[in-house]
Amino acid sequence: MTTDRFVGAKLLLTCGDAILVMQRDDLPGLPWAGMWDLPGGGAEPGETPQGCALRELAEETGLRLDPDRLAHGEPRASISKPGRIGWYFIVPITEAEAAAARLGDEGQALRLMPITEFASHPQAIPAFRDIVREMLIADA
Repeated sequence: MTTDRFVGAKLLLTCGDAILVMQRDDLPGLPWAGMWDLPGGGAEPGETPQGCALRELAEETGLRLDPDRLAHGEPRASISKPGRIGWYFIVPITEAEAAAARLGDEGQALRLMPITEFASHPQAIPAFRDIVREMLIADA
């Protein structure tokens, strides 16, 4: 895959029938301020999708996962940069990992939210609600 169109990565961190989500900061001018988001973010120059996902995960939650755990990933159109590509990785995590997650310098809260709740939550970023439905809910 060429990475010239790659702009970032998000993680769908599943724990049973829940997903680890982060509430965005509520700052003026911040896109989707205060809304529920998936961990992840923008790529640094030369970064691979997996490298971006793992770095962002560590920065935002303190979790450090083995790269082999990012086995299922898929590219999709970026929701913030038309014509660019974002990667989405489904990564099962344990209850202990979910409990160990801690906010970094961004966000207001981390929460294990039922997958079906996130998929219809009015304060979840709409494009990510759709992606969660498509990637995690059978017959969405």
